[in-house]
Amino acid sequence: MADPKDPSDNAPAAGDFFAADDPMALFADWFATAQSHEINDPNALALATADADGLPNLRMVLLKDVSGGGFVFYTNYQSAKGRELLAAPKAALLFHWKSLRRQVRVRGTVREVSAAEADAYYATRPHGSQIGAWASTQSSPLASRAALENAVKTLEATYPGEVPRPPHWSGFRVTPLEIEFWHDRPFRLHDRVLFKRDAVAAAWSKQRLYP
Repeated sequence: MADPKDPSDNAPAAGDFFAADDPMALFADWFATAQSHEINDPNALALATADADGLPNLRMVLLKDVSGGGFVFYTNYQSAKGRELLAAPKAALLFHWKSLRRQVRVRGTVREVSAAEADAYYATRPHGSQIGAWASTQSSPLASRAALENAVKTLEATYPGEVPRPPHWSGFRVTPLEIEFWHDRPFRLHDRVLFKRDAVAAAWSKQRLYP
């Protein structure tokens, strides 16, 4: 019996992406490729923050937009990541597309999205997810699964139709100061290109890095 086909067999060749001048345009190109090749959640990313003691925190979230020069995701502002980002508005992101043998690392500043943006995205969520945004006091201790399910039932009775956006639920935009693109190469001689700028309005510089 033949071995199962490796998804990476259909992945595009690495090419030499050092010629790119705009990292956001290069990300858009790589992300479009990921959306057509990556089997599960091509918009998944690891989000790194730090708590009040400087201890790092890391978790997976979903990219919901790339606009306004930044990467947008949504969350409960009362969650651990929400509190940490509001207190220290800087973050690091990591996209890893295993089937493409590619990753993108981002470091930058964070700001809240507008209420209009949050409302527009919230309106696209399934009714159950809208209810969940109210029912879950994210990152807080939970006495039992039944307690959560009872909260959901109560809210479903309260909001059988339209569900307003909770005031504590919104989005963050990470505006990059650094973006590094990485592509796997044989014998661990990978391609790495780092784009950097000193401020959001500054021009990008780029540098090829040793693997």
